[in-house]
Amino acid sequence: MGTTRAALTDVDIRTLLKAATADERAVAAHKLCRTIDREVLSDEDRVVAADILRVMAADAAELVRRAVAVTLKASDVLPHDVALKLARDVESVSLPLLNFSPVFTDDDLSEIVRLGGPVRQLAIAKRPVLSEKVTSALVEHGSEPAVEAACANDNAAFSERSLQDALDRFKRSEQVLAAVAYRNVLPLAVTERLIDMVSDQIRDHLLNHHALSPEVALQIAIGSKERATVDLVDQAGRAADPKAFAAHLNKAKRLNASILLRSLAHGHMTFFECGVAELAGVPHHRTWLMIHDAGSLGLRAIYDRAGLPSRLFAAFRAGVDTWHSMEFDGGLRDRERFQERMLQRFLTQPQTVARDDVDYLIDKMDRIARESQAAVDVA
Repeated sequence: MGTTRAALTDVDIRTLLKAATADERAVAAHKLCRTIDREVLSDEDRVVAADILRVMAADAAELVRRAVAVTLKASDVLPHDVALKLARDVESVSLPLLNFSPVFTDDDLSEIVRLGGPVRQLAIAKRPVLSEKVTSALVEHGSEPAVEAACANDNAAFSERSLQDALDRFKRSEQVLAAVAYRNVLPLAVTERLIDMVSDQIRDHLLNHHALSPEVALQIAIGSKERATVDLVDQAGRAADPKAFAAHLNKAKRLNASILLRSLAHGHMTFFECGVAELAGVPHHRTWLMIHDAGSLGLRAIYDRAGLPSRLFAAFRAGVDTWHSMEFDGGLRDRERFQERMLQRFLTQPQTVARDDVDYLIDKMDRIARESQAAVDVA
């Protein structure tokens, strides 16, 4: 074992095997593990290193076994059989590995979730990355704290079925419901189901950060679902299918100049295009050309065909012009800069925009500014 022996002294290995005290063997184990992890080993060296690790993993002293687990918790040099052996050890040894080790397979982790008990389940739930297979096992077999931790872990992949199963199993757990609600991404059906299960504060978060179907959004907006309000403009901007959203609003007689103007001022250009196309009865691709690429008369022509009020045309024209003049860089302030410029254009054109719409835009701009600042503060 040339490379490893070159980095270690014979004293280190003798100390590991024959030292009288656990403290001395733990120090030697720590040094050996660091060397094994850091050195470039030949195939022969790896075989010998694996044997050394098996000796340490079988040491009678918990302190020695813990030295191995902690030192190699994030390393891929730990042999698979040694990792499984230590995973069954006492918690001070097993938890560092269960929390981090890349050596375990999804099958390993799923089996440990099934048989390992709440503390080990929680350690697995907090791993840097979790596959759908492991989260499915956690939802089926895990304790409430473990399922809460996994749902709060945005690097844990969940199938829609597993999230629905979590809601079924823990429908009375505020902690689990909140962890699901605050995930960065949620399937539409899960979001809509949570609306009726969570507190007002969490419901507000769902409405402000996740898309709803047009049907549910409209139900909430007109008050047919209790204790909730939804901003249709926000939902229009989040809609996966803005064309369908516009069609649904039009069928319900809620697609009007105000929602289109507010959406345009928000920068939801695709929904604005779809809304105008819906009202005008013109395909989206032709509407797009008339709004963006047909000279100064194109927007006026499609606007009039949509039956939108003449008194607001200057405001819509300002919105489209502002959109074309902006250079979006994908940064945190894109939306905020756009709305600031839109509002300035509106306020310099008296008697074109209803006061309610201006008040709405001011309120929204304030909210986006606060969210942007919060994101900067966190960063």
